[in-house]
Amino acid sequence: MTRLTAPFLDDPALARVLAALSAEGAQALIVGGAVRNALLGEPVADVDISTSARPEDSIRLAEAAGLRSVPTGIDHGTVTVIADGRGFEVTSFRRDVETDGRRAVVAYSDRIEEDAQRRDFTMNALYATASGKVLDPVGGLPDLAARRLRFVGDPRARIAEDYLRILRFFRFLAWYGREADLQALAACRELRAGLAGISRERIGHEMRKLLDAPDPSRAVALMAEAGVLSLVLPGADPGDLPELVEAEHEFGTGALPCWPRRLALLAAPNAAGALRLSRDEARSQDQIAAALALHPPVAAWRHGRAVAAQSVLIRAARGEAPPFGWCHELARGAEAKFPLAARDLMPELSGPALGEALKRAEAAWIESDFTLPREVLRRIALRQEARA
Repeated sequence: MTRLTAPFLDDPALARVLAALSAEGAQALIVGGAVRNALLGEPVADVDISTSARPEDSIRLAEAAGLRSVPTGIDHGTVTVIADGRGFEVTSFRRDVETDGRRAVVAYSDRIEEDAQRRDFTMNALYATASGKVLDPVGGLPDLAARRLRFVGDPRARIAEDYLRILRFFRFLAWYGREADLQALAACRELRAGLAGISRERIGHEMRKLLDAPDPSRAVALMAEAGVLSLVLPGADPGDLPELVEAEHEFGTGALPCWPRRLALLAAPNAAGALRLSRDEARSQDQIAAALALHPPVAAWRHGRAVAAQSVLIRAARGEAPPFGWCHELARGAEAKFPLAARDLMPELSGPALGEALKRAEAAWIESDFTLPREVLRRIALRQEARA
């Protein structure tokens, strides 16, 4: 028997919720990511609960124990039970009645086996009791030990229930898998056209998580081989992604987020539209692309140190060695201040001529490695303008 040892098992708030839900004999189990991650020794973010109690009974039992509940997803059998100021998502055992590739019609069940059968991957269909006893209805423990990502049951049937599971397959492979089930890969390739019916917001959400994995390069390469990458991100080229991950380890990334840099490396022409990026995210992609065309200190001056650092790592992945002392160079560029202002060229110049003169002076200042003083730049601007 496998037994889970994890700090969250000693959480009094979790214990209160589990005790309340099981007060009249219903099963109340920790499920999914918390069990998977604890067994792998990975951090646990949220603890979700699965129960044989119906949603209305979960609410009643919680309130009887002095806990507040919120019907956050009542149509899907989910309520949030709040204990000690923290929310725990509680979902009743379910079985699928009808699916259309995007959403499912479900019926409640009393059996953990039926609930497990509707989950996506075997490593996500693991349950644990309040004492830590692990329940494995679909054979997920051997897969988890081997880091083998396998769909529950027939891969085609699981994907047909929700085509987003194709992207979830590659995302979970990047985060938790070493071995991809060949039948699962074949099903992802065969059914990839179903992703056309999935909203770009949901696709973008999955792609962000995938690209944030410690090393997504193998999973993304398999996506490309399966014809999935070109479908969700047309024009993307993952060829240099392994080198980017290596550069990140070699040169360090600090607090810089991973997925924007890795997405920029893929160089998909319309990534913002394909993944429904926010305005700020799209602007970041444009800035990184612009920084790639500039000398790193100049990139830091124009777009900021963080954007320039992203571009340095991408250039390193593409075979260009970073300049010596590049961190210092980026700091120097980011702190540089162009010493000439429009008022320095007035009243001699005005209108478009003034703008052109400032641009020429700026170009000379950049060419001098930010060293030319204001008076020299003023003379350059005025003399160039006189020649024009």
